[in-house]
Amino acid sequence: MMKKINEAVAFIQQQYSNKPLVGIVLGSGLGSFTSEITVEKEIAYSDIPHFPVSTVEGHSGKLIFGQLGGKTVVAMAGRFHYYEGYSVQEVVFPIRVMKFLGIETLLVSNAAGGSTQAFKVGDLMIIKDHISFFTPNPLVGKNIETLGPRFPDMSEPYKKSLIDKVKAIAAAKNIALQEGVYCGVTGPTFETRAEYKLIHQLGGDAVGMSTVQEVIAAVHMGVPVFAMSVITDIGIRDEENTITHDEVLQAAKDAEPKLTYIFKELVAQL
Repeated sequence: MMKKINEAVAFIQQQYSNKPLVGIVLGSGLGSFTSEITVEKEIAYSDIPHFPVSTVEGHSGKLIFGQLGGKTVVAMAGRFHYYEGYSVQEVVFPIRVMKFLGIETLLVSNAAGGSTQAFKVGDLMIIKDHISFFTPNPLVGKNIETLGPRFPDMSEPYKKSLIDKVKAIAAAKNIALQEGVYCGVTGPTFETRAEYKLIHQLGGDAVGMSTVQEVIAAVHMGVPVFAMSVITDIGIRDEENTITHDEVLQAAKDAEPKLTYIFKELVAQL
């Protein structure tokens, strides 16, 4: 594993020599965020040794390096999901590569279904905690001490100090935010009504098919994380209502300006 990480890092550093301080993972329908970055280099995933290739609509599939809020950043325009057929090690491989490129903070976004009636489509939810029991853990197997400890503490997977910064940023701009627990599932099916009810009863406020594995890998390596969901559908809903991926992408696109502003301001304050 370390050999693959080192080879990917070496290739990227040959293409781009600056050290990124912030890593950003963009979820479904949120790719336009990259227009805020003063781009200095783009590298297609397909060119990077050992990198998977994103296959999902709404994920473009490249690393973008440049300046945002006065900081050097690297953004993943397109992420990898377990449901695409990748191993969990492949899903988190880019997070590990970004760590060894030099990032000191990871910002994550996703599109998620709301599992509480308190939410509405288009809401932004700060992820304050997560439930990962429904997806394979990326740390299963032999532990690599270079990456982190065998039994990493997960009592604060989402950094409280970053959450406080975002709350202040949003308040100053009168942006309403929700806050809740994200439940990670494998997908690719959207959840049944019974599954949404179960997730709600377990304490999940939103559910999605990404994020938790990436966050576990980041925390394992000691990288502070902030994550935000765009609520793109409501699972506890009218009996006749259905969900399509096109609707998810559109809802994410509509909410994107607010999320973009928050991420940009947060990077500037790091």
